[in-house]
Amino acid sequence: MPIDETQLRDTLRAIKDDVRDLLCRLIRVPSTRGGERPATDIMRAALAPVTDACDLVPVPETIQDDPDFSWPVPDVTYSDRPNLLAVRRGAAKRGPTFFMNTHLDVVPPSVGQADPWTPRTEGDTVFGRGACDAKGQAATVYAVLRTLHEMNAHLPCTVEAHLVIEEENGGNGSVAMVRHLERERGRRCADGCVVLEPSNLRVMPSVRGAMWFRLKVLGRPGHSGTPGSSVSALKEAVVAMRVLEAYHDRLLAASRGNPLFDAFENPMPVTFGVCRAGNWPAAAPAEAVLEGVFGFLPPKRRQDIRREMTEALRTCDDAWLREHFELAFPMLHADGNELDPGHPLVVAMSAALKASGVQPRLSALTGSCDARCYANDLEIPTVVFGAGDLGTAHGKDEQVRLDEILTAAEVLIRTFDRLSP
Repeated sequence: MPIDETQLRDTLRAIKDDVRDLLCRLIRVPSTRGGERPATDIMRAALAPVTDACDLVPVPETIQDDPDFSWPVPDVTYSDRPNLLAVRRGAAKRGPTFFMNTHLDVVPPSVGQADPWTPRTEGDTVFGRGACDAKGQAATVYAVLRTLHEMNAHLPCTVEAHLVIEEENGGNGSVAMVRHLERERGRRCADGCVVLEPSNLRVMPSVRGAMWFRLKVLGRPGHSGTPGSSVSALKEAVVAMRVLEAYHDRLLAASRGNPLFDAFENPMPVTFGVCRAGNWPAAAPAEAVLEGVFGFLPPKRRQDIRREMTEALRTCDDAWLREHFELAFPMLHADGNELDPGHPLVVAMSAALKASGVQPRLSALTGSCDARCYANDLEIPTVVFGAGDLGTAHGKDEQVRLDEILTAAEVLIRTFDRLSP
């Protein structure tokens, strides 16, 4: 039986205060890496009464041996930092299953961000660290499941929520979750997945990839008074940046052809964020270290980019640089992913947006997120969608509108209902 539209909207309006209160409680938790457990417990307490199962899923210490593990830190432990998996079963025993995924970890406070862990409400808007990235998305998950519970509505499909840790430092929580699902159920264990990230309610079937890199350039140290006998590693590092930027420009030109990415001037930037070299102004340094992030678009994969970045340096015009560099990728290893805009999941979400009073818009995500884990590893059709503007995420004015959270929840419920037989 189709969802009762009047009851759906009335129920969403009725739970608005509870959604706001949950979001504010989540913001009060400083859930940077290692501190996620209190936020997980808040979500477990909120979801358990409105779902058929709500279980902690331990993250094994062995996740650090996984080739997709990102950003190793000495002495990191996962002994009390589980993911959360909540299930609302469908009315049909053999009906489809749809996943919702979002994360409970946040980045540290921004410079100039006053009271980042104290939520502030102005009208319909909630401010604070994690407001849209991604505790507002966790509030959307709650709104979906709470609404279905209050309506006593069991859709023909099963709806399953995954609340994970460590998205911000590379997606380790979702890596652990998909490994768990693969062991327990195998690949293609769901009919669709929505990864909730701030998208201004745009449906994003395409997500770029990104890898953090560390480039060490070696020189020949020497005194400034002995010109010709030294090679400055710092000057060679500047050459290396130009080489990698030139490779980026060639790669971007070759990657054109996806209309969702082509809407952006540079959807896959290369960023040089750190440079360390030398300890004395009058001496050529022996080494320089560059750290940055290299973006790339599907269908290119990270192994392609690693090989081609290395080859660009090995075949550059600078004879010294060709033989005196070390390139490593020790932190983030995020492939991109893409879904045909004509896929039923995208079409259903667009129709659900229109039925919810929102003009459907498709776009591409020019950052990276956990969508790749579901799309590539589990081979599940996956899109990114959510309330809030990515432009405020990680910033001192991070915010999300409550009405947009409720609209996102309405869209998701309509989408799952439309996709069910």
